[in-house]
Order: sequence, then structure tokens, then C-alpha cells
Amino acid sequence: MRQKAVALKYEAQKNAAPKVVAKGEGESAKNIIKLAQEHGVPLKQDEDLVELLSKVELDQEVPSQMYKAVAEVFSFLYKITKK
Repeated sequence: MRQKAVALKYEAQKNAAPKVVAKGEGESAKNIIKLAQEHGVPLKQDEDLVELLSKVELDQEVPSQMYKAVAEVFSFLYKITKK
């Protein structure tokens, strides 16, 4: 199975849902992960969620059906970064 990656952006002050800002598989996924690591962006591995999020178009908000799963990711990130 090819590696996949999806990057989300969330701006709390805008009061909007997170957006898919990058996605890819294979070499593109590796580059997304490498850039995240280089910039200190925390990573969370969840193959099922990546599969779902990869179907969301770029620069589109995460659909409401995925809010709970995405909230769990942001909760995890908050715990490890305290941000």
C-alpha cells in the first residue's frame, strides 16, 4: 500500500472548520511529511482518517461528518504541544 498524507490547517480565530491544505501519496506524501518535520509540525498517524480526508478537495473545509475524528487529532496535538 502506498503511503498517503494529508495536511490540515485550522485557524481558531476564523471560527471555521479545518481545511485540507495538502494531500498526496507516494513521493508527494513523503514530501508533505518531510516538510512538516522540518517545520516542527506535529504528525499523527491514522490510516483510516487519512483515507477519508484524502477524498476532500484541496482548500476545502473538512465535512461535518468528520468533525469528531478530526477533533480527536487536534486534541492529541494539543496534548503533545500545549498549543
